[in-house]
Amino acid sequence: MRDSPDLTEITPSAGIERHHHGWRAKCLQRLIRLELPVPRSFAIPASTVAGIASGRRIPLPELRALFSQDNRLVSVRPSAVMPEWGGPRTVLNVGINDDTHTAMSKSIGGANADAIYLDFVQSYAINIARLDPDMFTQDGPGALAQALHLYHDQMDEPFPQDPGTQLAEVLRSMSRAWDGPTARLLRQAKGAPADAPLGLVVQDMAPALGPGLCGSGTIQFIDPVSGAPRITGRFRRQSQGATAGQDVETFYLVKDDRGSSLEDVAPELFGDLVAYGTATRARLREEMQIEFVINNGNISIIDATRVQRSSRANVRVAVAMARNKIITTAEAVMRVEPRALADLLHHQVDPGAPRHVIARGINASPGAATGKIVFTTTDAQAAAARDEACILIRRETSPEDIRGMHAAVAVLTERGGTSSHAAVIARGLGKPCIVGATGINIDLRHRRVKFGSEVLEEGDEITVDGTSGEVLAGRVTLLGPALDDSFNQLLDWADQESDIVVRANADTPEDARMAQTFKAQGIGLCRTEHMFFDANRLPAMREMIFADTPDDRRLALERILPMQRQDFRELFEIMAGLPVTIRLFDPPLHEFLPHDREGIRELAESLDLPLSDVTRRVDALSEFNPMLGMRGVRLGITVPEIYDMQARAIFEAAIDAAARTGQPIVPEIMIPLVSAVREVEIVKNRIDAVAAEVRNVHRIDFDYRLGVMVETPRATLRAGEIAEHLSFLSFGTNDLTQMTYGLSRDDAGRFMGIYVGQGVYSEDPFHILDQDGVGELVLTGVQRARQTNPQIILSVCGEHGGNPESIAFCHAAGVDYVSCSPFRVPVARLAAAQATIQAKSKTNH
Repeated sequence: MRDSPDLTEITPSAGIERHHHGWRAKCLQRLIRLELPVPRSFAIPASTVAGIASGRRIPLPELRALFSQDNRLVSVRPSAVMPEWGGPRTVLNVGINDDTHTAMSKSIGGANADAIYLDFVQSYAINIARLDPDMFTQDGPGALAQALHLYHDQMDEPFPQDPGTQLAEVLRSMSRAWDGPTARLLRQAKGAPADAPLGLVVQDMAPALGPGLCGSGTIQFIDPVSGAPRITGRFRRQSQGATAGQDVETFYLVKDDRGSSLEDVAPELFGDLVAYGTATRARLREEMQIEFVINNGNISIIDATRVQRSSRANVRVAVAMARNKIITTAEAVMRVEPRALADLLHHQVDPGAPRHVIARGINASPGAATGKIVFTTTDAQAAAARDEACILIRRETSPEDIRGMHAAVAVLTERGGTSSHAAVIARGLGKPCIVGATGINIDLRHRRVKFGSEVLEEGDEITVDGTSGEVLAGRVTLLGPALDDSFNQLLDWADQESDIVVRANADTPEDARMAQTFKAQGIGLCRTEHMFFDANRLPAMREMIFADTPDDRRLALERILPMQRQDFRELFEIMAGLPVTIRLFDPPLHEFLPHDREGIRELAESLDLPLSDVTRRVDALSEFNPMLGMRGVRLGITVPEIYDMQARAIFEAAIDAAARTGQPIVPEIMIPLVSAVREVEIVKNRIDAVAAEVRNVHRIDFDYRLGVMVETPRATLRAGEIAEHLSFLSFGTNDLTQMTYGLSRDDAGRFMGIYVGQGVYSEDPFHILDQDGVGELVLTGVQRARQTNPQIILSVCGEHGGNPESIAFCHAAGVDYVSCSPFRVPVARLAAAQATIQAKSKTNH
């Protein structure tokens, strides 16, 4: 037939465009260009489909022309712009009627013809005519006549015999189904816009019944879980004596000891399918699953779709295609979703494993782990000592729980959001974590936890899937990490493309080694306060808090000095000359004190002080809003002995590490929570004085850089004058977001889902950087800092530094580097490369 605006035959030269005709039509055209045996196919553009949904009809003569004399049946398939958007169900065997049924009975047998006709009548009655499905469940002898009679009785007219009329009604039904509210919600959940277009494809039916070898099947050429080269699929053989729709025999494709295979019975046809797979991979630049039909020894290629595969398989495929010169290395980098790399870094729940979900929460840290329930840090450490995997369940975690989080294989909390304490620490440790779990109720007194209607005791096993945010009952099959050659190759290519540096947030030697494993280009944030919670240091820290004079405070801190020096020296040595940024002490002092009666009594005994004195001091240090109180630089100015000790430990560690490694060590010291330039001047003068004293004592010269963590809105606005005194500024976007919004990052998870759901915020601002508010402050700070100090180094070191969307913003803002938890470094490296590639692409266009 001639092409029209409504119908275009898919030929090698036809004007098929994906955004008009959909992905399936374009894919079929590519298969035809490869000279694969594709049945005659026609594309209906989205504009026509929308018109049909509104009541316009394609003229019947045009539709009747789609039915050839040689093949009187057609199928209708959806063709959205993206395959994952789905579409209405495919309708097969359109055009069958009494005459066609009679002709088919002679060629494939009456039972087969009856089955095909009955299947279409039932489908048409239910999905097109919208009759009661319960009425059309006929089967066996006489079922076809019964279905035709029932249709006539319900519709007051015979079943349509005109193929053009049948096709018109099928097109109308499918077009309207795409616009239905359920369909819109489903495709929007898959990322499609509400007004996403739909094309349709009408294709000659390739019969899977007849004389000789007949049947249908699918074939793909990679393992969908691992991505390794492997032919998988099935061939469902039909024979003339069997009823259509019944699998007489299911064959393997390749030779298999378990049963017959297509390679055994038809090696030439199998060889043709393999050749088609090789051709589609090379020309379509993708791993495809091919749907095929064999009729009397002839192959027809019905369709081809991208193989649905795991994240680890996707990485392997992208790297393999680049190595085979099918795509460029830059294309390989762009083909992998950065967040998907998290699936490769950790154990994951096997996609094929049964899942008994008992609770859901916020997926705060990816990966999966199985362990026995424990409720306290002490119990977690005891389980670890027995070499027993445990999962720590808390209402919410605090700094005192860090040792328990280290000991546990996963963490589950009743409260919290994506930037709560549990989430941040778990990501840094690389442990699966779910926070803000709904429907759980922890009963510490009786050592049990209620998951909805299920009650589990301490010691019962559960599985935490931090990737999906689901808590699963019992032990579940897990897949191991996949840090293989393909993973490393992809990230090496990413580094070659990227023009933004990725560092790691690392507080311990273990963190630093992990950062090195993932090829972080230095440490962008070392939070020193975590070092003070160590059991050997906490008594000295508490002694310092209760000291009455500066000299007494210095004496207490001198006990911690050698430990701090050892901490920093290890970090410098592990990073082997790469930059290490150390943030000076930040949290309020009350975090280091007990708050229960028993803990206060024990503290009074250890300090040899009256209980009343200790109680008064604990009460005096408590604050209404400690996160906005005596912490950060404010503590450094009012209790300067802490920063003096830390500066001395840093400088002496740098001298020791340089002597041990033979490499120059230039430590970077970062002042937290600055809001005024005078704060910087006061702390800088003291640190310079400590540096001079260390140089004199050791008779060794050294360099260091001083910077500020920009985490208050005022610091972003005054960044110009602050930058005059510094070598670097690092935007701490966790606290900056908290202060800009007036939200607590620990408590926002309680209502954030409602806010996002109702469109108050488009995203959780602690998860994805708010570019309109917080981002504007960052841009202001960047611009003003560079105006007064063009050489200043600028970075983002909050959790947003590991978020792909936020990294793209940082790249556009002109930030020099981002820093994130070690297990997010691979994600950040890939996201940084993609941001660079996209920026260059826009520039070139």
